[in-house]
Amino acid sequence: MTAPWTGIAVALATLFDDEKTIAVEKTAEHAARLVEAGVGAVVVAGSTGEAAALTDTERVALLAAVREACPGVPVVAGASAEWWRPAADRVVAAVSAGADGVLVAPPRSGDPEKYFTNVAAAAGQVPVLAYHFPPNAGGAVPVDVLPKLPIQGLKDSSGDPERLLQELESWPGWVYSGAAVLTSFASTVGAAGSILAAANIAPEDCVAAWNGDGAAQRRLLAVHRACRSRFPHGLKEAMAQRWSTPTGARLG
Repeated sequence: MTAPWTGIAVALATLFDDEKTIAVEKTAEHAARLVEAGVGAVVVAGSTGEAAALTDTERVALLAAVREACPGVPVVAGASAEWWRPAADRVVAAVSAGADGVLVAPPRSGDPEKYFTNVAAAAGQVPVLAYHFPPNAGGAVPVDVLPKLPIQGLKDSSGDPERLLQELESWPGWVYSGAAVLTSFASTVGAAGSILAAANIAPEDCVAAWNGDGAAQRRLLAVHRACRSRFPHGLKEAMAQRWSTPTGARLG
């Protein structure tokens, strides 16, 4: 199966007003702006999007708005949960709202094979990407377990280049890096792309780094640090400096 996109996707931040009410239209407008800047896909309601603080109704509304605002690119929906049944329910809702793929972290405990088997059944023909970013987002996805899972892709935000190479060597699925500091590296070693919070702030440098621009890759170090400093406030403040977006957050 061909990867739904190659190159840079944005791990989209969710915008909130000062009262912490979700700003659906502003978030969708932000996504469209990033696509115009060269981003090739949008991931909605993932960990960068403060998914843990979103209701299921908000997730669907956000996905539908971004899908409408970004008609020319794949839109992937975060659908993680600690038990497979609510994860499967979120997958069904995302597919119904137009998601081109779903991104799901495994639970912190339990059998990942059973979990992803049920998630994949709910997704039908829509690709499932597992998410490896313990302990920030669910449990781990061990490299030796990857071939046993009924998934098509993986987002690895560990920032571990050796692990990234192991994934690419041992598994034929689509591997996406979630670490901005590895963007150029991921491109050269055969990853399908990168899914980056940094693309909320510096989409042009993310795309340039993927295409081999060393100076752009070096500039992404500061952006990467801002994204992971005092999350989500460091990210929201950096976005506001670049785009004048609201800095409201529900987490942190």
